Amino acid sequence: MRPADLAREHGISTQAVRNYEQDGFLPPAARTPSGYRVYTETHAAALRAFLALVPAYGHATAGGIMHAVNEDDLTRALTLIDRGHEQLLRDRETLNTVRKAIGPLTTGPVGEPAATGWSIGELAHRLGVTAATVRAWERAGILVPSRNRATGYRVFRAADVRDAELAHLLRRGGYPLAHIATVVGQVRTAGGTESLVQALETWQGRLTARGLAMLDAAARLSAYLASRP
Repeated sequence: MRPADLAREHGISTQAVRNYEQDGFLPPAARTPSGYRVYTETHAAALRAFLALVPAYGHATAGGIMHAVNEDDLTRALTLIDRGHEQLLRDRETLNTVRKAIGPLTTGPVGEPAATGWSIGELAHRLGVTAATVRAWERAGILVPSRNRATGYRVFRAADVRDAELAHLLRRGGYPLAHIATVVGQVRTAGGTESLVQALETWQGRLTARGLAMLDAAARLSAYLASRP
C-alpha cells in the first residue's frame, strides 16, 4: 500500500499518515529502492486503531498506547487503557453525585461535611485537584467559603462542597469558569436549575459517546494486535 491508500480510507492527507509514522503511532514502513514508503495491512490496522483511540482517550494517551504497543510493551499500553476507564468511571460517579445533589436545593439545607466544615486542603483532596485550583474557583466567584474568625482560614460547608462538586464536573465537561460561575450561582440562590440540568445532560451525552468510543477502540486495537507479526 501507498500512503495515499491509507489516507483515503479515513479522509486524511498523505502527509498526516507520514507524520503518524514519524511520531511512532504506526510501525516503521519498508522502503522501495527509490525510497518510497511501502505500507501493509498491519499499518492500515495500526492507523485504524490510533484514530479510534483518539476520541476514546485523547490524542496524547492514544499516542502513548500506540508507542507502547509498537515497542512491544503491552503492559504499559493496557495500563494507559485502564487509567482511561478509571477516569470515565470517576466522571460517572461525580455526575451521579451531582444529580443527587439537585434534589435538596429547594427542599432545605444539606448536612455539614464535618462539625467544623472542611479546610481547603480537605476539599481539594476530595475532588482530586490542587488547592490552587480551589482558590481559582473562588476568585471566579464559583465558591464563596466563609472564614474562621480566629485563624482567617477558609471554611467549606456542605453547600460549598456541593458547589465545588458542580464546578469540578462542569470544568471536566469543558465549560469556562464564567459559565460555571453562572450555573453555580443559580443553584446557590435556588433561582432555577435549568442551566444545571442542561449541562448535566450534555455531559452525560459526552460520557456515553466516550464509552462507546472506547468499545470501538478496543476492537480496532485488538485487530491491530492480531495483525502484528
